[in-house]
Amino acid sequence: MTVRAGGSAVNGWTVKWTWPSGQTISSLWNGTQSVSGSSVTVRNADYNGSIAAGGSTMFGFTANGIAATPTATCTTP
Repeated sequence: MTVRAGGSAVNGWTVKWTWPSGQTISSLWNGTQSVSGSSVTVRNADYNGSIAAGGSTMFGFTANGIAATPTATCTTP
Protein backbone atom coordinates (compact mmCIF):
# COMPACT_ATOMS: atom_id res chain seq x y z
CA MET A 1 0.00 0.00 0.00
CA THR A 2 1.15 3.52 -0.68
CA VAL A 3 0.82 6.25 1.95
CA ARG A 4 0.98 9.74 0.45
CA ALA A 5 1.41 13.12 2.09
CA GLY A 6 -0.66 15.94 0.68
CA GLY A 7 0.45 19.57 0.69
CA SER A 8 2.02 19.29 4.16
CA ALA A 9 4.70 17.03 5.58
CA VAL A 10 3.56 14.08 7.71
CA ASN A 11 5.27 12.91 10.90
CA GLY A 12 3.69 9.52 11.57
CA TRP A 13 0.82 7.71 9.84
CA THR A 14 -1.79 5.04 10.54
CA VAL A 15 -3.78 2.94 8.06
CA LYS A 16 -6.89 1.03 9.18
CA TRP A 17 -9.25 -1.41 7.51
CA THR A 18 -11.63 -4.25 8.29
CA TRP A 19 -11.39 -7.58 6.51
CA PRO A 20 -14.77 -8.65 5.08
CA SER A 21 -14.38 -12.43 5.34
CA GLY A 22 -11.92 -13.77 7.91
CA GLN A 23 -8.67 -12.90 6.11
CA THR A 24 -5.47 -12.65 8.14
CA ILE A 25 -2.05 -11.12 7.54
CA SER A 26 0.72 -13.70 7.44
CA SER A 27 3.61 -11.21 7.03
CA LEU A 28 3.98 -7.43 6.89
CA TRP A 29 6.93 -5.18 6.04
CA ASN A 30 7.68 -1.45 6.41
CA GLY A 31 5.10 -1.02 9.17
CA THR A 32 3.86 -2.41 12.47
CA GLN A 33 0.48 -4.06 12.80
CA SER A 34 -2.11 -4.65 15.46
CA VAL A 35 -5.23 -6.74 14.94
CA SER A 36 -8.52 -6.87 16.82
CA GLY A 37 -10.88 -9.43 15.31
CA SER A 38 -11.25 -8.45 11.66
CA SER A 39 -9.95 -4.89 12.20
CA VAL A 40 -6.36 -4.20 11.17
CA THR A 41 -4.24 -1.19 12.10
CA VAL A 42 -0.84 -0.59 10.48
CA ARG A 43 1.39 2.19 11.78
CA ASN A 44 4.64 3.50 10.37
CA ALA A 45 7.92 1.85 11.26
CA ASP A 46 10.55 3.96 13.05
CA TYR A 47 12.30 4.72 9.77
CA ASN A 48 9.37 5.70 7.48
CA GLY A 49 7.05 7.86 9.56
CA SER A 50 8.25 11.19 8.19
CA ILE A 51 7.00 11.96 4.69
CA ALA A 52 7.79 15.22 2.93
CA ALA A 53 4.95 17.28 1.45
CA GLY A 54 3.90 15.59 -1.78
CA GLY A 55 5.99 12.50 -0.96
CA SER A 56 5.05 8.91 -0.23
CA THR A 57 6.15 5.70 1.42
CA MET A 58 4.95 2.12 1.10
CA PHE A 59 4.23 -0.92 3.22
CA GLY A 60 3.27 -4.37 2.09
CA PHE A 61 1.81 -7.60 3.38
CA THR A 62 0.77 -11.07 2.42
CA ALA A 63 -2.59 -12.35 3.56
CA ASN A 64 -4.37 -15.66 4.00
CA GLY A 65 -7.97 -16.31 3.03
CA ILE A 66 -10.26 -15.37 0.17
CA ALA A 67 -8.99 -12.47 -1.96
CA ALA A 68 -10.54 -9.16 -0.87
CA THR A 69 -9.94 -5.44 -1.34
CA PRO A 70 -11.05 -3.69 1.85
CA THR A 71 -11.49 0.07 2.06
CA ALA A 72 -8.55 1.55 3.97
CA THR A 73 -8.39 4.90 5.77
CA CYS A 74 -5.18 6.77 6.50
CA THR A 75 -4.69 9.25 9.34
CA THR A 76 -1.82 11.12 10.98
CA PRO A 77 -1.34 11.48 14.70
